[in-house]
Amino acid sequence: MKKIFVLDTNVLLHDPNAIFAFEEHEVIIPAVVLEEIDSKKRNADEIGRNARNVSRLLDGLRELGHLHSGVPLANGGNLKVELNHRSFVKVQEMFGEVSNDNRILAVALNYQNEENEKEVVERQVVLVSKDVLVRIKADVLGLFTQDYLSDRTAGLSELYPGYTALKVHPSVIDEFYTYRFLPIKPLQLSYSLYPNEFVILKDEMGTNKSALLKVNTEGTKLEPLFLSNDNVWGISARNAQQRMALELLLNDDIPLVTITGKAGTGKTLLALAAGLLKVEDDHKYKKLLIARPVVPMGKDIGYLPGEKEEKLRPWMQPIYDNLEFLFDTKKSGDIDKILMGLGSIQVEALTYIRGRSIPGQFIIIDEAQNLSRHEVKTIVSRVGEGSKIILMGDPEQIDHPYLDSASNGLTYIVERFKQEGISGHIMLEKGERSKLAQLAADLL
Repeated sequence: MKKIFVLDTNVLLHDPNAIFAFEEHEVIIPAVVLEEIDSKKRNADEIGRNARNVSRLLDGLRELGHLHSGVPLANGGNLKVELNHRSFVKVQEMFGEVSNDNRILAVALNYQNEENEKEVVERQVVLVSKDVLVRIKADVLGLFTQDYLSDRTAGLSELYPGYTALKVHPSVIDEFYTYRFLPIKPLQLSYSLYPNEFVILKDEMGTNKSALLKVNTEGTKLEPLFLSNDNVWGISARNAQQRMALELLLNDDIPLVTITGKAGTGKTLLALAAGLLKVEDDHKYKKLLIARPVVPMGKDIGYLPGEKEEKLRPWMQPIYDNLEFLFDTKKSGDIDKILMGLGSIQVEALTYIRGRSIPGQFIIIDEAQNLSRHEVKTIVSRVGEGSKIILMGDPEQIDHPYLDSASNGLTYIVERFKQEGISGHIMLEKGERSKLAQLAADLL
């Protein structure tokens, strides 16, 4: 059965190409959606960029015919801009307000009523929205409704963790310690291992014999970790996953590292310690650049008092807290003097690094779960020759109105790059901040 997909404004503002994501089915854009897109097109953030892209796409499709009559799409579907929302009175009576959301609901309800009036229902009407409350209201009206699913990655329970545990015969572990590598093919695994994935070998006989290895960049064999000493700027790994994170952070052959984990698992502290070692001690990189989005990304901070540094300080304070710990500062303001004296450490809002080319730098992007796919692409594509970039965050704590744990930029890049030898990922699971912090992360 063919379907009629009625699109909410937030779907197009999230992904302008959503118009082409519904294959051979009919796509309906309510006229009020055009008004909402028009109101956003002057924004300087990603929402404004997407609004302008939608406008250009629709203008190009206008050459194929009148949008209010319907125009064919290249994928076999059909696009139509719908002006009729005569069911609005019913929707208004039920929800008691005049709003654009209710006008969009009315368009979907009108199409469903038209289908129900036929002897045989030919098409199912589906309202597509990223707004949870709109989907709830649609359900109350008896409409089929769904989130926009085309850009979603695996859920948190299915997200690539970056490591796996294997139970093997103790002779396999002995073989590794003898030859310092293990070919993967003879292990006859029922699933694939990805480049730079960590493997914990455990004795299937139940003894304490074990080994921690890493898949090589070609994905053909298991190798020992190259990091002999995990004490980095006074920071040592407190669990196996932190040990894996340091391995990725300090390996110059892996220019892209992603780290996920709840609050208190040590993401920021480990990344900063590794960055300071590489920049200040090893001089592998010219500068340590630390950035995080001013949530939501692209919002103007001009209304806050003071110069740029003063405006950014509240947003960047978690970064400064970790730097104060690493530099063991005693008094307030000491960290600012240290950073000014070094000159090689830059703390910046993500808004200010877009559009730049960044060569020879150790780049840390904190709170990356609040970035969209396009923003992550924009940032990673700015990384210049000889740079290393770390993207980290907690996919369970998202402040962006149109992103969730399965559609944010961090989980997107984890899934897209897991098969690439130039990237590595690790999911930190155990909180090390304090017992209270771990309980809070787990229970609240």
